[in-house]
Amino acid sequence: MRVIAGALKGRTLKAPSWDGLRPTSDRLRETLFNVIAPRIVGARVLDVYAGTGAIGIEALSRGADAVTFVEQDRRAQALIEENLQRCGISEGYAIIRASASRAAAQLRRSPSFVPFDIVLLDPPYDHPAAEALTGVDALVAPDGLVVFEHARRAPVPETVGRLALTRDLMSGDSALAFYACPH
Repeated sequence: MRVIAGALKGRTLKAPSWDGLRPTSDRLRETLFNVIAPRIVGARVLDVYAGTGAIGIEALSRGADAVTFVEQDRRAQALIEENLQRCGISEGYAIIRASASRAAAQLRRSPSFVPFDIVLLDPPYDHPAAEALTGVDALVAPDGLVVFEHARRAPVPETVGRLALTRDLMSGDSALAFYACPH
């Protein structure tokens, strides 16, 4: 795994040494960032089910102002921290060790909460899409974007809360569902 573009282009990221974590491929990350490139510079990004941190690190490399990583597995959280250090990133990020739903509730309750411009979700492929997307609309800014990575064979809902599916992009066995959150 490597950072594909931006200030940290070419930096190698450490992969997990245990089963059960499915990092997003370099090819799919490149596809994702080709689509969201016009939105990334200056964005506040939430990377849920962060795993290795590769997606959030890619966002920082390409000019995001801040990334909040959400990951409940202690091993993955340590891996995110190690990958951030490998890239020389010492600011502009936060790591929340919690489940996605618990982190969302924690973020919404914070008196200093500011909605995110981009929310990226990459749950295990067997996790139901509607469940993973429930409540996410409360975390995204008006005109924000939610991107949900899923197995190509698994359908995604057309709407969840205020989120409306605008595009479902297939790449190999994976797919990226793009949701808009209107005013």
